[in-house]
Amino acid sequence: MSEGEHPGTDDAREPAGATPPLDESIRAIGAAGRATLSAHGDSLRALRALFSADVALARSALGRGLAWAGVAVVFGASAWLLATAAGVALMQRLGLSWLVSLSVAALFNLAITGLAAWRTSRFFDYMGLHATRRQLSRMGLFDEHGGDDDGDGPDGGHDRGRGTGDANAPAPASAASGAPATGGTPA
Repeated sequence: MSEGEHPGTDDAREPAGATPPLDESIRAIGAAGRATLSAHGDSLRALRALFSADVALARSALGRGLAWAGVAVVFGASAWLLATAAGVALMQRLGLSWLVSLSVAALFNLAITGLAAWRTSRFFDYMGLHATRRQLSRMGLFDEHGGDDDGDGPDGGHDRGRGTGDANAPAPASAASGAPATGGTPA
């Protein structure tokens, strides 16, 4: 047999570089499509198994983390109460009355509570997805203010005075102090 010949064919056949018959090409394409579909199915099954394993691990970690957070809260609160009681006893020993000692401890605790509540509200404000909502509004996909009635720009005037930032988004602490911004969530 010569180089371009196939066994079982006659001498009056096409040259070696000729295209195969249409039905053979269609079968080859169909087989390749089925193989591709099978590979995608295998990939999706593997991804689902990985996702299920990750969710199970996260669920277990969440439960254990919450349990240890509960232990930390209980022991931290009892330590704080004991420290407050020791501070009240020390102030009473230094000559202050019980009423004044308890009042000083209560005012200190109220001040810390107010600070914590203020910081909590500031961090909850970051959960408002302000930048995402602003971009969706600019794209016309989400408009919480009902159009461009109250502003003179494409964003409804929400960025007035702050450049491209959001009027409702908290400014980073470094912007107020003049320090360079480092990115991330301010402490």
